[in-house]
Amino acid sequence: MPDNPNLPWWKQLTRYHWFVLIVASAAWFFDCLDQRLFSLARVPALVELMKLPASDSALQAYGKVVTACFLIGWGIGGLIFGSLGDKFGRARMLTLTILIYSAFTGLSYFSQSKLDFTIFRFLTGVGVGGVFGLAVALIAETVPASARTQSLGLLQILSTVGNITAGFAKMGIDALEKNHTITAGSGWRWMFLIGAVPAFMIIFTRGYLKEPDSWLRLKEQGLLKAGGIFSPYAALLAEARWRKNLLFGALIASTGVIGLWAIGEYAVDLQKIVFRQYFEKAVAAGTLAANAVKGEVDWAITIAYLWNMFGAAAGMMMFTRIAQHGRKLAFIIGFTAALVASFLVYQNMSSPYAARWMMFLMGAAQLSVFAGFAIYLPELFPSRLRSTGTSFCYNLGRFAAAAGSFLSAKLTADVFGGYAKQDPALPLRYAAMTMCSIFLIGLVASFYAPETKGQPLPEE
Repeated sequence: MPDNPNLPWWKQLTRYHWFVLIVASAAWFFDCLDQRLFSLARVPALVELMKLPASDSALQAYGKVVTACFLIGWGIGGLIFGSLGDKFGRARMLTLTILIYSAFTGLSYFSQSKLDFTIFRFLTGVGVGGVFGLAVALIAETVPASARTQSLGLLQILSTVGNITAGFAKMGIDALEKNHTITAGSGWRWMFLIGAVPAFMIIFTRGYLKEPDSWLRLKEQGLLKAGGIFSPYAALLAEARWRKNLLFGALIASTGVIGLWAIGEYAVDLQKIVFRQYFEKAVAAGTLAANAVKGEVDWAITIAYLWNMFGAAAGMMMFTRIAQHGRKLAFIIGFTAALVASFLVYQNMSSPYAARWMMFLMGAAQLSVFAGFAIYLPELFPSRLRSTGTSFCYNLGRFAAAAGSFLSAKLTADVFGGYAKQDPALPLRYAAMTMCSIFLIGLVASFYAPETKGQPLPEE
């Protein structure tokens, strides 16, 4: 079907276009499912493996260490598979990354210590890291140009379904623990076992998913496999135009990734403390039984998480609409909202009920810009370097977020740790509020970044 911008975008897609969009979105769906299963299961896993209470500062600090290791693996995987996607094909490498992250997520079920748990999370990250750049390049090079913005925005919007599915999975497993169908405290293991399911997806996609025509043309011309595995990076750095795009893409993407993983990720840790304090007051007032506190806390965290994901979907839809009028404008609005919302939420969250609308707002603000990464990053690079450039920009942020996670851990334990005597929630609050300054980097970069709205994908 020819590109016809006068038609609604969804009517421009053929059956094969929809197949590619569904497969790539499913890969990202399960990738996000895995990320969120880890977010929800991290603290319960470490409680069992470290034999410490969730409120212990050592456990909180190690939770950030294991998150940082996951992010480092993610970054390494993204750098490797981005390059491999340009050299050997997006579809082929996408299949391999699905197998890797599925296998090591499932193996996390068998963890016996914090060390092997951390190793499995690192290796899961290697697989997870490759998915985004490959999926985005595959869609961007397959669908009609006038349907590209909406298709790539939809990829990220649908990713929230994976996140929400993780929340419902946790609710179901919590219920199984509560009625003693599974051993109390073992629910986190079953959550990771769910993450092994994506391996079955390749049975239905392998053999049907084709490489994009633009990539096949480059392959026929012999322009792809020359040089080593990292030769695409040398090509990106050798040309001034791509160096500039790489710089701004990396700054913008890194800001969003750090904001999510070094700030938003630890909202659950704050909630565990704040919600427990809230329900313990109810126990003291005689309106709640003492043995019901854990169940109430777990339920309130799950509900807050679901509101966060509903907010994320709303924010991504809004970003996609604004991006049709200008990519830079959308990023400027998104980073400003993320700075304000994140700071105020960490400063003021005090009850499970306030957390619902607060987490909705923070999800809408922080995650809105992730729709922009899917839309904007592939527009910065030519076909021969698109997977590499997109993956580099998106996954460089993982290393930065890992550093941010270590910094957040230090702020929590060392810089603001003394405030725990006054209130155990204060170190987490102050660390996150300090980390919010990272959004200023993305905001400034957005003003100077190249505008790609209405332009064809670069091919040379």
